[in-house]
Amino acid sequence: MNLTLKIWRQKNAKAPGKFVTYKVENISPDTSFLEMLDILNNDLIHKGEDPVVFDHDCREGICGMCSLHINGFAHGPDTEITTCQLHMRKFKDGDTITIEPWRSHAFPVIKDLAVDRSAFDKILQAGGFISVNTGGVPDANSIPIPKADADESMDAAACIGCGACVATCKNGSAMLFVAARVSSLAKLPQGRVEGARRAKAMVAKMDELGFGACTNTGACEAQCPKGISIAHIARLNREFLSAKLKD
Repeated sequence: MNLTLKIWRQKNAKAPGKFVTYKVENISPDTSFLEMLDILNNDLIHKGEDPVVFDHDCREGICGMCSLHINGFAHGPDTEITTCQLHMRKFKDGDTITIEPWRSHAFPVIKDLAVDRSAFDKILQAGGFISVNTGGVPDANSIPIPKADADESMDAAACIGCGACVATCKNGSAMLFVAARVSSLAKLPQGRVEGARRAKAMVAKMDELGFGACTNTGACEAQCPKGISIAHIARLNREFLSAKLKD
């Protein structure tokens, strides 16, 4: 496959960026998208040019690092996959592929296609954890949890924090990410103790960091690589309102 790549190049968050066109040739359809970028970077290095900077880590669809907007889609034109799981067979020989970083006020560009997503870490530090003193660790089977609740908690916990929901949302909202973190704990007895404090603290931190509001368009769910449901946003709203009413 021979392809034309229009890639966003930007030195840092304050520098102006622009699209730069590159050609890649003889790419196997079985090559992953990130491997294709590796091939491009290898060519650029041999030419004495700066390689394209992009985030990646495990390349197994778990870490959430591979944050690329490809032809207008978060993680590319396939459903419920990360960029590292996208293969070139999804494209056609001769295609032009446009590659951009996540676009969000809360995710400033570090360089080229890499963005700073530490805002997610700050939201988690605000309340995405269990800190209550529960004594010794009980046996897992000693705490009865309905299977439906356990399944729903695990579905929410599947969120990898990649930021596709924010990049896809027209408002740059982090509600799906926050809702998944809150919901994964709200459905378990261990998480209920701090439920009210958690919802208020995480929503407050999300607002402080400049994320937009949710208007329930559903775009976040449609392009989430793990298929996180916007039903979790409804639970977050209930948790938050309940906590405020108690205050």
